[in-house]
Amino acid sequence: MNKFPKQEKLCGRLRLQALYKEGRKAVFWPLRVTWRKDVPASRTAVVVWAPKSLFRHAVDRNLLRRRMREAYRLNKDNVEERGWQIAFHYMDKSIQPYHVIERAMQKALRKITEES
Repeated sequence: MNKFPKQEKLCGRLRLQALYKEGRKAVFWPLRVTWRKDVPASRTAVVVWAPKSLFRHAVDRNLLRRRMREAYRLNKDNVEERGWQIAFHYMDKSIQPYHVIERAMQKALRKITEES
């Protein structure tokens, strides 16, 4: 089912710190992806963000986050039940169209599933 419920959202300062400290990193332009296996969890948890330093207007950051969440929601089938923690960070200085973000998301999720 293609939903993005609260249980799939990565929250908490300690969990985010552990993800960025211990996680693997890769770039699938325009996304930088950080991931690690989350042992106690059975579901994958995801965080998406676009930096304020690149996009001063909240409207632009919200647009990018919506596009990343939608691309994840439609392509999450293989990683959904494997218990990963994943962070998607938007890196480009310009706003890319949805199909570019979705293609990068598909490559990233394929790389993560190959690793499991």
